[in-house]
Amino acid sequence: MTMIKKLIGALALVILATGSSANTGGYELEAAPNRINDLTALQHGAKLFVNYCLNCHSASSMRYSKLKEIGLTDEQIKSNLLFTGVKVGDMMMGSVSAKDGKAWFGAAPPDLSVMARAKSATAGPTGSDYIYTYLRTFYRDTSRPTGWNNLAYPNVAMPHVLWDRQGDREMTVVAMHEHAAAEGHGGEHAAWQRVTTTYDAMGYSTVKTEAVENYHGAATSTVTFKSADPARATAYDNDAADITAFMTWMSEPVQQTRKRIGVWVLLFLGVFFVIAWRLNASFWKHVK
Repeated sequence: MTMIKKLIGALALVILATGSSANTGGYELEAAPNRINDLTALQHGAKLFVNYCLNCHSASSMRYSKLKEIGLTDEQIKSNLLFTGVKVGDMMMGSVSAKDGKAWFGAAPPDLSVMARAKSATAGPTGSDYIYTYLRTFYRDTSRPTGWNNLAYPNVAMPHVLWDRQGDREMTVVAMHEHAAAEGHGGEHAAWQRVTTTYDAMGYSTVKTEAVENYHGAATSTVTFKSADPARATAYDNDAADITAFMTWMSEPVQQTRKRIGVWVLLFLGVFFVIAWRLNASFWKHVK
């Protein structure tokens, strides 16, 4: 009994630790729309992925022929997704080598086959949430070599390849933080500042600092985007959701089948448990 209690306690600590580590630090991830069963979204996401992401990245664990599972025919794959003599049965390989990618961007573009699974956190945000947030939080920053930065992945080497679909926008970050201890009535007390940083559509930043008196809250940071074309930005959010859905599907194409089989397995185990329980009671009913 003591050993069981220890095991339960250790399991609880692991769950708490993984849950807390998934939510500490970094930009808070936004929940991605669940479109894993939407074939139209998956097909659109596959088209955007091949046209924009596959130029530098690869998906070396996925064949083009696998896309038939999301409703595409061989002819549709050939007409819309295959270029430069690639065949339907080939792997989804990018056109940039690891050597060139490292030379151009400072790091080789990672393979995206299982990125949605790799970025998932136990008892925390999913990899889909990370990809969706990442695609939606690029902003221009003239201090970066590529002219772009990202809230989900600060100082990212990748430029915003989908910027023409999203359009120009400004970003404003308002941070409330403790500056220093200040003298006042009753001794020292914390001095707080509100720092407002604005990145315009060209990536140039301006910083405004204000002292805040009698502030008793915690340190906070809020981010807002202002798009030059809201309708275009909304359409891009839909694109980001479709790319996210496709990458989530690509990371485990059999996940829906696995879930359906899992339901039947649990039902079988439940029925088997009842039968085993009644058989046990029947076998031992005469034993006092």
